[in-house]
Amino acid sequence: MESIKQIFRIGHGPSSSHTMGPIRASQMFLEREHDAARFQVTLYGSLAATGKGHMTDKAILEELTPHRPTTIVWEPKVFLPFHPNGMKFEAFNANDECIDTWTVYSIGGGTLANEDFNELKTSEVYDLHYIKDIQALCERDGLAYWEYVAQHENSEIWDYLNEVWKVMQEAILRGLEAEGVLPGGLGLQRKASNYLIRAKGYGSNIKSRGMVYAYALAVSEENAAGGRIVTAPTCGSCGVLPAVLYHLRETRDFRDSRILRALATAGLFGNVVRTNASVSGAEVGCQGEVGVACAMAGAAANQLFGGSPAQIEYAAEMGLEHHLGLTCDPVCGLVQIPCIERNAFAAARALDANTYATFSDGKHRVCFDQVVEVMRQTGNDLPSLYKETSEGGLAKPYKRL
Repeated sequence: MESIKQIFRIGHGPSSSHTMGPIRASQMFLEREHDAARFQVTLYGSLAATGKGHMTDKAILEELTPHRPTTIVWEPKVFLPFHPNGMKFEAFNANDECIDTWTVYSIGGGTLANEDFNELKTSEVYDLHYIKDIQALCERDGLAYWEYVAQHENSEIWDYLNEVWKVMQEAILRGLEAEGVLPGGLGLQRKASNYLIRAKGYGSNIKSRGMVYAYALAVSEENAAGGRIVTAPTCGSCGVLPAVLYHLRETRDFRDSRILRALATAGLFGNVVRTNASVSGAEVGCQGEVGVACAMAGAAANQLFGGSPAQIEYAAEMGLEHHLGLTCDPVCGLVQIPCIERNAFAAARALDANTYATFSDGKHRVCFDQVVEVMRQTGNDLPSLYKETSEGGLAKPYKRL
């Protein structure tokens, strides 16, 4: 299992698989140094089905057209066998002969892979790949999950997580200040600033929940507008973890050093899912995005409140278990409906998972790793209609952009 840096990628929304991944793929294609007169990029499957709403074409063209004229070809009905998010880059010479071709896949969280390489398997940082084994080691040696992370990552991880936390906070503050209609054509108004104002007018319990909603909405709306955010584990689910951590920092006065340790634990749980299943909506549906984000946030929150390794695992397990089967059905291919609201509800559910686990002794029947495997199997069983194609579910009545 590789570094948790792969879970926390800093970049611009609205989609890690449909925006961040294609940007990085375009940059890698340019490095191949071909003497081309023009480029052509063919998008397949989910990338083509929701690419316009996710601004995939805009992301690719902004990278390639300053160097060569570039055209985009859309093939939403063609699913390549390796992964639903396929891209074929082609370079043509002055005689319009193809001189280079490269097919690559955006497999979730901004990660790229094909038959020749896989960024999921670039360098082994962790020797254990399952939470049950990591938990057993931590309980045996008296370690916290974040200490296990510290033992395996290099010392730079704390500087990196500090930058992650900084970008998360900046996204919240920008989102709380911003108003108006989100781009894309749905006419969806930003809500974060209004939720913040209304929350402050209520008593403590409702106010607390309203503030969590506001923070999650702020980040998710920034993502939908193409703002700078952190994948946690994806762009589409980037509002959950920051909302929970920011809320706890504001209400409980947790020091930033403790927040960074909570981030390390959250990254570990997300990394286990990424390694053993998927965080790609095009592969396993929204259970792999918002569901995993809820698990990460539940684990982080429980650690902040002094949970044992067993209680932290329980909070994460509940966060993912109760999102099993969640479809990815973005209306008009935009990361707005139902994505933004789902982030707000998942943030609240993560806090509930923390509370429930805190009341327990950490013992329970179904472990986190079992839920991850069920999520993977469920994702495989879901028809493509419900995996980021905007052809089923909530998206069905709406025309794709």
